Amino acid sequence: MISQLLIIAAVAALCLGLRSYQHPVPHRLGTFGLLFGVSFLTGWLILGSMWTGAALAAIWILLPWLEILTRARRLRLPVDRELHRRIAPDGETFPSLRELSSEIEEAGFERVDDLGWNYDEHQQFYRVFYQPKSGTEAAICLVEQGDVAFFYLAITSRSRSGSTYLTWNYPFSYGLQLDPALRLNRTGPGANFGEMLAEHRLFLDRERVGVDSILDQTPESLGEQMESDMRRQIAHNLSCGVLKRDGTHLIRYSARGLFFLWVQFLRDLVRLS
Repeated sequence: MISQLLIIAAVAALCLGLRSYQHPVPHRLGTFGLLFGVSFLTGWLILGSMWTGAALAAIWILLPWLEILTRARRLRLPVDRELHRRIAPDGETFPSLRELSSEIEEAGFERVDDLGWNYDEHQQFYRVFYQPKSGTEAAICLVEQGDVAFFYLAITSRSRSGSTYLTWNYPFSYGLQLDPALRLNRTGPGANFGEMLAEHRLFLDRERVGVDSILDQTPESLGEQMESDMRRQIAHNLSCGVLKRDGTHLIRYSARGLFFLWVQFLRDLVRLS
């Protein structure tokens, strides 16, 4: 028994060593070793069965289904999400809001409005900014789902051809399929707004989107444009079967959509490890 424990401890120590590297490849190998390798060896060497070891390792792959079946399967949201003016969250709910707003304004953006929508336990808040000289939108987005809350930053440029170019630091894999007209650029969670803006401009260069092809907008139209984005996103996911209607005004995940969520969970496991 002692020799088996020493083997498991040695593998765990090796995995921890790999996780100390800054490069993502050894770091992720170390994470997978800790999750799957140590679990498998525990079942095989301690409990005496390779099948038990395989079952323990598989728990990490199947674990997201607990959240999917208990929460996502019961989720109901409105088809149409109208944005209304909203009072900004207080400092206790969103302590970083003032600092983030100052950072965006210092980059040359003008604050447009505070908008949001809510349904049942789900609330979303958007502080919207606009830079007229570049036709670039920016938003601070707070998502609240019951006792879970997170925020992200989004920078958007819209071309005259109808394509939308979005740079964001959304912390998870997105729970819906993206609208085909949307080009997405994800930045690291540690990037500040200035770094995200620089990355967004490089993104436009890579996509060969020139200044002349950016759609000029009025600040007053941004809320309507955001609503239109949400409608297109919902319509696309209804058409591809990720979502389905639940009555006249509500939508929910289909069986295909729940499987899609599981794949997104696995992507997060790889990306965040």
